[in-house]
Amino acid sequence: MTTMPHTATAEAAPTSSGFVWTGRALSGLVVLFLLFDGAIKLVPLQVVIDTVVPLGWPTDPVTWRALGVVLIASALLYAYPRTAFLGAILITAYLGGAVATHVRVGSPLFSHTLFGVYVGIALWAGLWLRDPRIRALLR
Repeated sequence: MTTMPHTATAEAAPTSSGFVWTGRALSGLVVLFLLFDGAIKLVPLQVVIDTVVPLGWPTDPVTWRALGVVLIASALLYAYPRTAFLGAILITAYLGGAVATHVRVGSPLFSHTLFGVYVGIALWAGLWLRDPRIRALLR
């Protein structure tokens, strides 16, 4: 069995600097949002506790600190090019839990329930634009 060298993959999916910079900007916005969201869970700020009560989540700080660590670690993995794919998968799973929570409690569809989907689309679009290997994989 032969494998294509890394350069062949990059040649199969040409990269324009506009794609790369747009992807970096989009990914940067996603990372900043996720780091902020993770940081307010680490404290945890009162707004976090107030927000999760109607969602049926526990209000103990240990739970929210753990989720903050998971979110920050996943965002950092996504930000680093060598581990971006793993970070994207972990964040997608995290966002899926958020969407499921909002579906379960009957939150408004477009503003609350689908918010995780919007973030996920931005996450994967940013990765697709900045990484020719992802573009080649999805051809």
